[in-house]
Amino acid sequence: MKSSNKLTAALLGLTLALLAGTARADQLADIKARGTLVCGVLANFEPFGFQDSASREVVGYDVDYCKGVAKALGVKPVLQVVSMEARIPELLQGRVDVLAAVLGYSPARAEQLAFTHQYYVAKQIIAVKTSGPFKARDDLDGKRVSTIKGSSNIAIMGRVMPSVQLVSYDDSPSAFLAMVQGKVNGFVVSEPIMHRFAAKLGPDTNVAALSPPVGLEYWGLGIKKGEPALLDAVNNALDGMEKSGEAQQIFDTWLGPKTIYQMHRDFKIGSIKG
Repeated sequence: MKSSNKLTAALLGLTLALLAGTARADQLADIKARGTLVCGVLANFEPFGFQDSASREVVGYDVDYCKGVAKALGVKPVLQVVSMEARIPELLQGRVDVLAAVLGYSPARAEQLAFTHQYYVAKQIIAVKTSGPFKARDDLDGKRVSTIKGSSNIAIMGRVMPSVQLVSYDDSPSAFLAMVQGKVNGFVVSEPIMHRFAAKLGPDTNVAALSPPVGLEYWGLGIKKGEPALLDAVNNALDGMEKSGEAQQIFDTWLGPKTIYQMHRDFKIGSIKG
């Protein structure tokens, strides 16, 4: 009888161990078995993720990183459009495997999800109309400044310029237009977005960035916590893109000297210093 009880207990323990192993399924293994990497990307944030007017496909800097990582993992990329506000919930609820969606690092976000190595470092600036009275960043203390809902700039402004009255809009064009129309005094935004809007206004643009910048924002791909194998694999893929020159090529394609942004890459892929 005792021998039978011991056997039953052993079988029960084995069953529980197998169930626990199933509960801790490796997401990287699932991705490879499925043959696809589902990337959450934006479709209204040029040049990082946007719909090309000719092909109607979603393209951009972030999209190319999704494709590069998928290639390194040996799977096909699948693009899932997400909104700025819903991108983190989409990841946490398992609807996407990876976020490639202008995701700036912050300690609060790092409690929700895992960040890969940085693949972009953005200067955060405040844009104003040159015809206005504001000549330096701190001239906007206590004034109204537009931002984008869900943007990490909200937290940055809270630390650097807490007296500013932030007014959030659904997307960057709306936030920019609010500044142009005088509904707000300035617009806090990433440097390339400022360049894009200025270029679209033409050579007689009356919009400029105030100095100094609000800060630097380190962008990483977002992954669910508790998936060390996937995190390591994506980081290795990013490191490989840096070594091969693919990272520089992506930057030059979307932001380099021959684009309307005329920017130069002054960072490399590496661990986020947070």
